[in-house]
Amino acid sequence: MKTLPITSSAFSEGASIPRKYTCDGENVSPPLSWSAVPDMTASLVVIVDDPDAPRGNWVHWVLYDLPPDLESLQEGAQGAGLAGMNDSRKEGYSGPCPPPGPAHRYFFKIYALDAALKLKGGATKAEVEKAMAGHILAQGQLMGTFSR
Repeated sequence: MKTLPITSSAFSEGASIPRKYTCDGENVSPPLSWSAVPDMTASLVVIVDDPDAPRGNWVHWVLYDLPPDLESLQEGAQGAGLAGMNDSRKEGYSGPCPPPGPAHRYFFKIYALDAALKLKGGATKAEVEKAMAGHILAQGQLMGTFSR
């Protein structure tokens, strides 16, 4: 499987996510950029989750059926693709908001698919991952941390 490099101008791999992009700040999505999207890509998917959450993996953002020629998402991105349901029971981005204690890890994942998922808006991470099965051409991730 090909690697799809993903970066943010707001934080680097393994670094702390600025407060602006969390529930303690403006709670807007950070800017993201990627490159090397395979030629046969039909759609892109972005998933952000926190495996360190007290109740298990917490989903912060599900965004799918993004156009294959898209190479970035601006800060506070809206209107690109379809927004899925996060674990805060909202569509769209919900920033890091861990309980006080050690830093949590937040994984910003990108997937290039050979098909459009054609799910209705508001699909869950599980529904998106099920639809993605067998269609992933490339993937990448960026990990940032946050603590309170």
